[in-house]
Amino acid sequence: MFNSACPILPSSDFSETKAFYDLLGFQVANEYPEQGYLILVRDNIELHFFKFPQHVAEESDHGAYLRVKNANALSSAYEKLKLPKEGIPRFRKAEEKPWGVCELIIVDTDGNLLRIGHFLEN
Repeated sequence: MFNSACPILPSSDFSETKAFYDLLGFQVANEYPEQGYLILVRDNIELHFFKFPQHVAEESDHGAYLRVKNANALSSAYEKLKLPKEGIPRFRKAEEKPWGVCELIIVDTDGNLLRIGHFLEN
């Protein structure tokens, strides 16, 4: 019955969140400043953000797993952004994991962890 999920992540600053995710190919679908809510989309993926000005990126425990058709291709595109490999934000290129996926890692400006991957062929 289920056909999608929309993670809800904290944002200390919607302007920073929009700018960072714009680099990743996401666009603003809806923004509700009075309610402190932002929705970004790319393809069939929605990421929702709630305004949390006191959020401390280094203490974030929020994250989401996003499935894609080809994590290697997306990783190659994101590698060109020259994001740091350590700290916040950061990017780690796609690699095959022992649990049967190829995944890359993005940590956004608020410390939200995105693991993005596809299943490996058997």
